[in-house]
Amino acid sequence: MKRLILTLSILASVVVSSCIPHKDTLYVQEKGNKDSLDAIVEQQRPYRIQINDILNIRVKALDQDNVKIFNPIGEKDLNASSVERSYFDGFTVDIHGNIRIPTLGKINVLGYTTEEIEQLLEKKLLEEEFKETANIFVTVKLTGLKYTTTGEIGSKGTKVLFQERVNILEAIANAGDIPVTGDKKDVLIIRQYPQGQKIHHIDLTDVNVMQSPYYYIQPNDMIYVKPLRQKAWGTGTNALQNLGAVATVLSVITTTILLFNRL
Repeated sequence: MKRLILTLSILASVVVSSCIPHKDTLYVQEKGNKDSLDAIVEQQRPYRIQINDILNIRVKALDQDNVKIFNPIGEKDLNASSVERSYFDGFTVDIHGNIRIPTLGKINVLGYTTEEIEQLLEKKLLEEEFKETANIFVTVKLTGLKYTTTGEIGSKGTKVLFQERVNILEAIANAGDIPVTGDKKDVLIIRQYPQGQKIHHIDLTDVNVMQSPYYYIQPNDMIYVKPLRQKAWGTGTNALQNLGAVATVLSVITTTILLFNRL
């Protein structure tokens, strides 16, 4: 009887310890107020251009024929996707932080915002190519927000969203969400800076993640989701699955013992 009780106790411990708690599967739970003004201010800061970013630049004027040279023509190729067109027709920031504009040559844009680049290009065009009466109007946008997902997530690989701002939850939803076996408490964001790459940790189960300076992703971010220990153990994701696994193991052991006893 004691052996039976001990066996059942061990089985119960295995089932409970190898289950994934329900609270670890939920997003944005109330875990205490941690409002931070600094984090909110950081979120509102505009993105500053980095190396390898691709810019979409449009120049408009009263006489549009005069600015054709500045505008991409790949949109007429219906066989090319929007991502492919942006790669071939966009202006890529080289390793020195420069873009190369027709007639204007190389212009350094590293660390500038898109609004600052618009003002810079308008000024240079008026100084070197046009008069005030041409009514030059320049728009500059990033050619989509590109990021990469890897680890324990629905869809791995590079994604592109054509939005100005994308938060981490939207990015993960676009990648097929995090399965039950993914660690939502410690998601890694690998971000590119002029000085190199840095790793940031965020807890998606905490509602205060929305106050994090890393809540909104940036171009070229990599999102890595670690697997939970239960995934490495090969156990089920809930008590019923674990009980079934334990029952299968016990059945195999019992059968083996019976076979040996018959020999």
